[in-house]
Amino acid sequence: MNSIQALYAQKRRSAAEAVQLVQDGDFIIVPTGVGEPPTLLTALSEQRHAFRDVKVGQILAMRKYGYLDPATTENVRHVAFFFGGATRAGGQAGWIDFIPNYFSEIPAQIERGQIGADVVFSMASPMDAEGNFALSLGADYTMAAVAKARAVVLEVNPNVPFAHGNCHVHISQVAAFVEDDAPVLEVGLPKIGPVQEAIGKYVADMIDDGSTLQIGYGGIPDAVVMQLTHKHDLGIHTEMIGDGILSLVECGAVNNSRKTYLPGKMVATFALGSRKLYDFMDRNPALEIHPVDFTNDPALAGQNDKLMAINATLQIDLLGQCGSESLGLAPISGTGGQSDFVRAANRSRGGKAFIVLPSTARDGTISRIVPVLSPGTHVSTSKNDINYVVTEYGVAQLRGKSARQRALELIGIAHPAFRAELKAQAAALRIL
Repeated sequence: MNSIQALYAQKRRSAAEAVQLVQDGDFIIVPTGVGEPPTLLTALSEQRHAFRDVKVGQILAMRKYGYLDPATTENVRHVAFFFGGATRAGGQAGWIDFIPNYFSEIPAQIERGQIGADVVFSMASPMDAEGNFALSLGADYTMAAVAKARAVVLEVNPNVPFAHGNCHVHISQVAAFVEDDAPVLEVGLPKIGPVQEAIGKYVADMIDDGSTLQIGYGGIPDAVVMQLTHKHDLGIHTEMIGDGILSLVECGAVNNSRKTYLPGKMVATFALGSRKLYDFMDRNPALEIHPVDFTNDPALAGQNDKLMAINATLQIDLLGQCGSESLGLAPISGTGGQSDFVRAANRSRGGKAFIVLPSTARDGTISRIVPVLSPGTHVSTSKNDINYVVTEYGVAQLRGKSARQRALELIGIAHPAFRAELKAQAAALRIL
């Protein structure tokens, strides 16, 4: 046994033992999505009554662990940087906390002590010969936390890919390891209907060969992907790599050959998809996983010519303000990387930022294009950053347009049943 293997053996623990490294008052950082370590978080849940004032900070929790319990928030409390299915109800009820943020700036907030990082719990690939582990499923803000934390605890799993990029942690940085061989959680593609297909076609028609793509999660962004298979020489610079992007690689549409920033390389900060995707990532020289302050920095991502940013919203007003993360005061998700990539695309030479949404909600009874956002709605993309807005009825380009012009553009892509009402409301607001 060499010295690295001996060190690994010394640091190997059961999950119950590893959780004892947490102290009262600690802030635990957990990666995005499937980068969360289920064995460690289950052990923390089982021992939660023994702790006091421990916080768990994460973007997009995937599973409803036992510590997500309104009765034990004084012991262990979840702090969301972005809500998902596991945390949304708790956020709306008020027993899960929320820290507003730009995804790209969370590492800086950790480095400056604005967000705590006493302990890191993360999934990791098996160790290589040099003693390195890859946090390939979520480098995001976790790499910044690794540099700051008192204790880094890794859940080592042979099903986690070893990816290239700035996502490696050396054994010397780690306080303890636990081991598990359960399959990495798989997340399927969203369902796509005719409305999503129509929106996707409008966007796809505006994406030229040689463009670089950032694709958010959701039915409409994936509908765009499905209609790009005939394109050529596309590149990827995104926050999330998923099965939609993998399909474009497999059909030959993506080869990264015409990227102007990191040509030949796909770049992402976290992965969310199938076992096939995770296998594709393993030691793939064409893919790099980097921290989010690299992938989502508008100044860096915007160095890609023809950067196409595709993101969804819930509601947009006639000035172009997008409420993408709440319905009124009720939180749904978070800002995530939407604002980062809208700004990056605006900086890009030939870039386009698309905000996509169905024209209506609740079976056509409510217009998603509104005179003003619902009271309390969190603005995700501002009126100053908005570029293209796409519904199943067409495309509105708002950048450089006056308030009056914007209103007319947006009313033109609203559902026909609401256009007259929107015009009357715009006139009452003295926009028209």
